Amino acid sequence: MIYNFCVITWNTIRVDIYLSALFNNFSRSYIQKMIDRWHVSINWEKISKNINIKNKDEVTIEIIIEKLSEINPEKMDFDIVYEDEELIVLNKEAWINVHPVPWEDGNKNTLVNGILEHCKDRLPSIWWVQRPWIVHRLDKDTSGLIMVAKSDQMMNYLSEIIKQRKIDKYYIAIVYWKIKDRNFKIESYIWRDPNNRLKMTTVNPVNPKIAITYWEVLEYIENKYTIVKIKIETGRTHQIRVHLSSIWFPIIWDKVYGNIRVNKEVATIYQLHRQALHAYELDLILYWKKVHFKWELKADMKRVVGGII
Repeated sequence: MIYNFCVITWNTIRVDIYLSALFNNFSRSYIQKMIDRWHVSINWEKISKNINIKNKDEVTIEIIIEKLSEINPEKMDFDIVYEDEELIVLNKEAWINVHPVPWEDGNKNTLVNGILEHCKDRLPSIWWVQRPWIVHRLDKDTSGLIMVAKSDQMMNYLSEIIKQRKIDKYYIAIVYWKIKDRNFKIESYIWRDPNNRLKMTTVNPVNPKIAITYWEVLEYIENKYTIVKIKIETGRTHQIRVHLSSIWFPIIWDKVYGNIRVNKEVATIYQLHRQALHAYELDLILYWKKVHFKWELKADMKRVVGGII
C-alpha cells in the first residue's frame, strides 16, 4: 500500500521518528528498513533515515506488508552450541532467514519461528518486530554461530557490547584465487549501491558508513582458492562479501558479488551451492568471564576445504 501526504509539523524532525509516530502499528526499526530499501521519498526524492523533514514536505511511503504479527512456532532441528536460562548460541544452517521478511510466506521457516517453538514460554512477552531476541544476524546463505537472547536483560547487554565493539567475531571464507598477503586490513566506506538498491558497494555508496575487516590466510586449495579467517570490527550489511569482492577476491558461490563462471565450477566439482562463508568463532565477556565459542564448518564447506580445518 502506498501513502502520499504533506507533513504538518512546527519543527524539523528526523523522518524515521516522524513516520514511526504517524504509523504507530510499525516499529521505528521497521520504518528505517523501509527507508533503507528506498520505499520512502520526500518531495519525490529517495532519502536516508537521518534526513530531517519540515512542514509542508510531501512524503510518499510504500508499506510492503501491513504487519508481520502472525509469527507461528515451528519445529526445527537446532544445532545448539550453548544454552542457559538467558542465552542460546546456535550453529545456523545456510538457506534459513534469521527474521521473517516482508513478502509472501516470509514469516515461515525462519530462525525466529524455530526459537518460538524451542523456547515456548521462556521468552519475554514482547512483539518481535519491536524487540527482537536475535541481536545480530547472518545472511540467509551464511552458516555459523549466532546468539539469541532469551531475556530483556541479556538482549540489552549483548546489544550494548556489540555497539561498543566488545565482541570479537571471526569467520571462515573460501575465496576465488590466491591471496598473497598473509595478513591484511580493509577499511572503507560502504553502504547501498546507488545503481542497485539490493547491493552494497564501496564505490560512491549512498549514506556511507565506515567498515573495517581483517583477514588471515590459512591455506590454499589447488593453488586456485584461498581459505581465509576473517575478523570484522564493524558489522555492516554484506561487509565481508563486499570487501573481498572489492579487492577482486570474491567469496565462491556468492550470487550477488561473485564470479558466475567460478560459481558454476565449484558447484560441479564440490557440490557447493551457497556462498562459502561461515561464522566460526565468538569471543566476549559473559557473566563476568571471558568465553569463547567455536563451531565446525557445515558439510558443504568441509567438502571444499577437506581436512584443512
